[in-house]
Amino acid sequence: MSDIPGPSALAIMDENSNKENMDIFYEPEKKKVKVEEKEKEKNALEYRLSGILCCAVCLDLPKTCYQCTNGHLMCAGCFNHVLADSRLKDETATCPNCRCEISKNLCSRNLAVEKAVSELPTECQYCYCHLPRNQVDYHERELCEERPSLCKYSRIGCCWCGPFHELAEHEIGCGHLMKPGAEIMESLAEVDKYNETQLKLYKDIVSLFSCEKVTFNDLQMKPYRTDDFTTKLFYETSRFSAFNFQWVIKARINNDQKNPALTTDRTLSYQLVLKSKFTTPISLSYIVLKGPYGEIKINPYIYTHDFVQDNVETAYNDLPIINSVECNKLLAGRTINLRLIMVMMN
Repeated sequence: MSDIPGPSALAIMDENSNKENMDIFYEPEKKKVKVEEKEKEKNALEYRLSGILCCAVCLDLPKTCYQCTNGHLMCAGCFNHVLADSRLKDETATCPNCRCEISKNLCSRNLAVEKAVSELPTECQYCYCHLPRNQVDYHERELCEERPSLCKYSRIGCCWCGPFHELAEHEIGCGHLMKPGAEIMESLAEVDKYNETQLKLYKDIVSLFSCEKVTFNDLQMKPYRTDDFTTKLFYETSRFSAFNFQWVIKARINNDQKNPALTTDRTLSYQLVLKSKFTTPISLSYIVLKGPYGEIKINPYIYTHDFVQDNVETAYNDLPIINSVECNKLLAGRTINLRLIMVMMN
């Protein structure tokens, strides 16, 4: 009997070899669909606009948008950071795209881009649903079922944090409902301690305003540099009058660092200097607040100092701004505006 396969056997072998070749040279159908969906996403109008309207520095879509004289876009955070870096380095700030000069006066807001970006879709960071950017903050804060939520018994020590849709079930069976009263009182004592600190600050400020000698001055701090080998940036106000004496405020960036331009974590500290001659000691309390034309976000703090003949300068105290982003915002401007409230104690 012959070993040569018949026509039907040859057809089966050819069919099997074709299937093997298909497995080698072709992707499965599901992968084709995913690739096609990805290509459609890249060709979508929203995707193309995101590449056009993004910030030139961080490549993210800006909520607040600035543009240079040639139309290149920057978000507010990157814009202030570039200006702050150039001020610290004593260089001219330039656009990261075209290297033209930029400043608060030369650059302008692009409201059309801001409105266009607010309508572009984005994902909720919790449930990943697509929403317009002008709605996503409210959705994440109030509507999203996956938003992180704290147990209402967190005041008595419950550390649970989970999605909102599981909150009601957790609170029904929360183990802190069965805690003894002594442990609950310990947890509430920590909350009361924080509230007492805030209340004390409020009462201290109110009591200072009831003193006999109270004054305030709206000041501008202007930058200057030293002649040292390592140049550092300082700020100083012009002389101003209070209680028939002459005063000056001096400020500097990052007390503990020689070159603040090498870090993104920046702080501003200031001191009050008495410039006039005096015969009797002066006990003074003072607070720095946001000026009427300033944009600084500050948490007020009361400082006190006794001025005597050998000590006419206060220590450098931290300007209690909330974070380094606010510091960059201050450094981005030509001057720093603030309001100083001074109270002479009896």
